[in-house]
Amino acid sequence: MTFSLVARCPHSGQFGVAALTGTPGVGKLLTWARRRVGAVATQGWINPYLGVDALALLGHDHPAEKVLEAVVAMDDGRDLRQLGLVDRHGMTATWTGKDCAAWAGSRCGDGWVAAGNLLESGDTLDASAAAFARASEAALVERLMAALEAGDAAGGDTRGSRSATVYVVDTEEYPLWDVRVDDHDRPLAELRRVKDLFESELIPQIRKLPTRDNTLGDLASDSREGLA
Repeated sequence: MTFSLVARCPHSGQFGVAALTGTPGVGKLLTWARRRVGAVATQGWINPYLGVDALALLGHDHPAEKVLEAVVAMDDGRDLRQLGLVDRHGMTATWTGKDCAAWAGSRCGDGWVAAGNLLESGDTLDASAAAFARASEAALVERLMAALEAGDAAGGDTRGSRSATVYVVDTEEYPLWDVRVDDHDRPLAELRRVKDLFESELIPQIRKLPTRDNTLGDLASDSREGLA
């Protein structure tokens, strides 16, 4: 169905999820992340409550492996699920049910998990992980984009791709990056285009939005200049 990468940035503390799939709307139910808590990708035959419940448990500082054990045990459809998660300390855990469509599997590293099913081969995840590692000094959103692009070039989804997403949380409850392409002939190229557009035009505005510590944010000065 898809391949994804879930990660924590050791430099910024950001958490992120990126995914590419052969069905529409991958960004809506696969991506789960919360500041200072962790990130989760739920895929295969998606159960959104794996994301909901995993984040809740991670929020109580339970380690990734224990959280994985708990949520998988509660899911009667576990054999059809695939799950990857990273906790606030960068510890990871992953699950691939025995009935996930081949090729299905995962790779784990320091602060990241790559997982996929219905892939051409494990080369997709190996290439994705290698690209993520090579971009170690880049911002998390760029590392995730590089991982998707490398994985896709190495084979990707056996059906081709139709939707893509990259989602990153930073210091606030709302995301810093939430870029989605829900249905496109070249979703990854379109995701790159929109991501670059957001970087120049939208992200500077998001960084000025109200925060928990500053409910005015920095947009007031722009508004006085006529920039809403």
